[in-house]
Amino acid sequence: MMENNLVKRSIINSMKKNISIVLLLIFAILGVVVASLIPPQILKYVIDHNLVPKNEDKLLTLAIAYILVLLFIGIFDFIKEAVLTVLGQKITKEIRLEMIEKLKKINAIFFSSNESGTVVSRFIHDVEAINSLFTNGIVGMMIDCLKIIGIIASIWMFSPKLGMVTFILLPFIYVITRLFQKRMLKAQIKNRILVGKVNNHISESLKNVQMIKSYSKESYMENNYIKYLRENYKTVEKVNFYDSVFPPIIQLTRAIVIGFIVILSSKQLNYLGISLGMVAASIDLMSNLFSPIESLGMELQNIQQAISGIHRVNDFYNEPEDDNKNNELKSDDIISSRDHVKISFHDMSFQYEEGPAILQNISLHLNSQEKVTFVGRTGVGKSTLFRLIMGLLKPSKGSITINGIDVYKIPNTEKRKIFGYVEQNFHIVKGSVADQISLQDKSIIKEQIEKALDFVGLLDYVVSLENGIDTQVNIDAPFSQGQKQLLGIARAIVTNPPILLLDEITANLDSITEEKIVSVLQKASDGHTILSISHRLSSMLISDTIVILENGKIKNSGSPEMLLQNDDWYRNHITLEKMTWS
Repeated sequence: MMENNLVKRSIINSMKKNISIVLLLIFAILGVVVASLIPPQILKYVIDHNLVPKNEDKLLTLAIAYILVLLFIGIFDFIKEAVLTVLGQKITKEIRLEMIEKLKKINAIFFSSNESGTVVSRFIHDVEAINSLFTNGIVGMMIDCLKIIGIIASIWMFSPKLGMVTFILLPFIYVITRLFQKRMLKAQIKNRILVGKVNNHISESLKNVQMIKSYSKESYMENNYIKYLRENYKTVEKVNFYDSVFPPIIQLTRAIVIGFIVILSSKQLNYLGISLGMVAASIDLMSNLFSPIESLGMELQNIQQAISGIHRVNDFYNEPEDDNKNNELKSDDIISSRDHVKISFHDMSFQYEEGPAILQNISLHLNSQEKVTFVGRTGVGKSTLFRLIMGLLKPSKGSITINGIDVYKIPNTEKRKIFGYVEQNFHIVKGSVADQISLQDKSIIKEQIEKALDFVGLLDYVVSLENGIDTQVNIDAPFSQGQKQLLGIARAIVTNPPILLLDEITANLDSITEEKIVSVLQKASDGHTILSISHRLSSMLISDTIVILENGKIKNSGSPEMLLQNDDWYRNHITLEKMTWS
């Protein structure tokens, strides 16, 4: 894929949409730069034409002009800051809108190697750092550079010799600035990565707080958190060190240069051959020269933060997409009838970019309304297989098809009409009970939601709640674990999809609740092709076919009766579970 520069495009788009704001910013910048060069000129004129000859005729007028110029500098500076804030926020909004569009298209494999905290850090901290590029970074640096150029030109007009000295001084300042720039950039990039780790650790700790407390792992999580904080602190400490050393070096250099100007302009040497007013104006200009150079240190830090943020945002934007979806495909074109659902695995293998193969050479053909259960040891690749069936992951080799259509090419907008997926744990979304079922899909009407709740036996309970299906649900929702699993089934079947995928949905339930859910699923089996993963063989749905996975391959498959006769692994596990539960 050709690399795309999201940040550059967002900046250009924002400026095109807000051309009047950009022009106002340019006007304010020029106003600040030009106005800041006028006070030394007035000071020179006052000393040479009023104070030395003791001519007070125009002194009051010049004093008022001096104050007015300072006032205009303040006004221009205020306009610049206000416009920068507005433009920076518009650019930030543009970047985040582009990123959320990217998130909708990004390949699911991205989330296997990137924790939620890392992704959140890119949306929040990295984009805020990019915003600082405009509010406190590149525009400020541009103004300071223009001021430096104007000051050097003014000094050169007073004395070419002094202008030459000032000009020779600039490479020295540049070398120092560049030296700090390289080290700060390296530290800032590392800091961004560590901030993502800290955020992810906090997110994971809060999400698993009950498990952490149950197993007394507070100290373990705290020690990891402290470790990440210390690593992050070291990188911040490096940046702060460079930032604290840079201004004193500049201030010391300024004091030496001003002292040098005074000595060279003294009556004894008079090397520069300039008037007293020019000396005063040159000292003022030299002080003004070093002020923007001092500011470059802070602006440099902001720019380094922004550059590291730009790298990470652009890296995110250049992640592989599900770009081979056929948006013209519709669910009715793929499955015209529930009696015509043929799922085929064509010598399919899968592995992540780094690591061994998870699944190897899977070849299997499933018929309409067949009930298939995948079994095997933990970590054998059963859940990965389901993600491949739904087209969330792309096989490394081979393909999976439904009626000859590659599932990976099915657009995401059509998948819910084809697949109903019930996970092991029900994930609550922000909203009402109805939202838990519809996931705020406007095409799903109230009657469909009520029908799904009735099917799983929860309608009477939901109606008894304070606001019925409009009752707001949160993490402390008025649902037991078993009821949440039934909500998960209702969420899966609300669109009446022809294929149901059940991922160990009874693994965390007691036997009574498990029996109720199995009975609901048996009822749902009519008219559906059902693929399930079962942790306990003795509690799985009545299946037409059992597929045994071992070491990422199909070890055996067939009807339960056939496997009982010719597969020792299946027979031993069934016998062992019966003994355990009896």
